[in-house]
Amino acid sequence: MSLHRRPLRVPALLPALAAAAALAGCSAGGGEARVEPPPPPPSDVAGYCAALHKELPGTVAGLARSPAEPQSDLTAAWGGSAIVLRCGIPQPAKMRDPKQEGVHVNDVAWLLEKLDDGSFRFTTGLRLAYTEVRVDKEHAMDAGMLVGLSAAIARTVPEGIASY
Repeated sequence: MSLHRRPLRVPALLPALAAAAALAGCSAGGGEARVEPPPPPPSDVAGYCAALHKELPGTVAGLARSPAEPQSDLTAAWGGSAIVLRCGIPQPAKMRDPKQEGVHVNDVAWLLEKLDDGSFRFTTGLRLAYTEVRVDKEHAMDAGMLVGLSAAIARTVPEGIASY
């Protein structure tokens, strides 16, 4: 995966992204989200995910954190299921493709994938636990959401190459 091609300087984009989010009428809340936890990761990875779970922001892209069912230290959601995080996932196959695009946000590398339904999947790379963030089509244009998530990941998941 090529994570060095296009560095993204998100802090410079924040005012424009905030204005776009306000114009889009993002709601601050959401209902409960059904989030399927990944298969149980190795114990060290589960520990990183538990630490991350405690550090996740209360709001992302103007959306309030939602209860995720089933409850797990491996999952989180904002705005119902508009933004869903799963920590401790196995390495995505696309992570091994050197032609894949990636960006760095707050010292965290992200693999970017547009899905067939118009939503996006962002997956961390170069960390000891892979974390996936899925964003629905409506909220996919607000890349500023990666700022707070990246900060929490940088604080809790050490740099390195995950072994699973």
